[in-house]
Amino acid sequence: MQINTALSSKEYAEIYRLVPNFSEQSLDLEQIWKLMDQVWDEMGCDNIKLDLTKISDYYRHPIWLLNGFFIEQHDLSLQHRHAISDWIIKTRLQKILDFGGGFGTLARMIADKSPETIVNIFEPYPSDIALSQCKDYANVSFVNNLTFGYDCLVSTDVLEHVGDPLDLFSKMIEVVNLNGYLVIANHFFPSIKCHLPITFHFRYSFDEFAEVMGLKKVALCEGSHATIYQKIKDQPLDWEKIRRMETNSQRIFIWKEFHNKYLSHWKSRLKKLWNNPADTLKKAWQKFSKAN
Repeated sequence: MQINTALSSKEYAEIYRLVPNFSEQSLDLEQIWKLMDQVWDEMGCDNIKLDLTKISDYYRHPIWLLNGFFIEQHDLSLQHRHAISDWIIKTRLQKILDFGGGFGTLARMIADKSPETIVNIFEPYPSDIALSQCKDYANVSFVNNLTFGYDCLVSTDVLEHVGDPLDLFSKMIEVVNLNGYLVIANHFFPSIKCHLPITFHFRYSFDEFAEVMGLKKVALCEGSHATIYQKIKDQPLDWEKIRRMETNSQRIFIWKEFHNKYLSHWKSRLKKLWNNPADTLKKAWQKFSKAN
């Protein structure tokens, strides 16, 4: 894995502790996640009993520099960001907020493709490397506060890391102009320990919350794992209703998981049996004969 910008001696030491032959090794996604989990455990973080101080320290750890280097050399990660940036340029959006933009990879892509497009990066823990890599882009800047007036907000793999995704999502929506867009990529799955289990139920219900919070689902962003929403309403949110929906989503999460893992499989088999009983029974008998 190549390093394009110098690390501090402390950052070098920590990364080489985690990956002794870092500069010569090509890591895959599973290895990166394993290292993230290792650091999470070493720092005493818990994704059930949240200690915000420890979690904040975790997101300042050099493992996120390693993740940034990985993203900039990982074909699929780059493909997703190219797809998002291409859609933004094609839609002719002028002022963009990259929410949780990390290294600024997406922001720099947009800037390279459209020098007149303004891109702000809202990143709670910007590294010196991220700041350095973006300094030569006149139309890219890091911001510390959220302010209204964006044509589009992009958030990739952020909401699964926070204890109250709906509160943060509402803040994202607030800063987008009416009829503007939000490009959101979520991963509400237990792939790594910093994905908080309290968020996992949203994998089934997120679109419902987006709708009640004033958004319209436009489409999937082709070539990426993101969904495009448009802000079609600009009015105070009914938080009592939203929190009721959240409680209901949490309650039925276990049932939906059970259904998807077990019942849907059998429903599919029964449907095949109903529609074509002779062929289905024949194939089942052939499988049974081979197994015995």
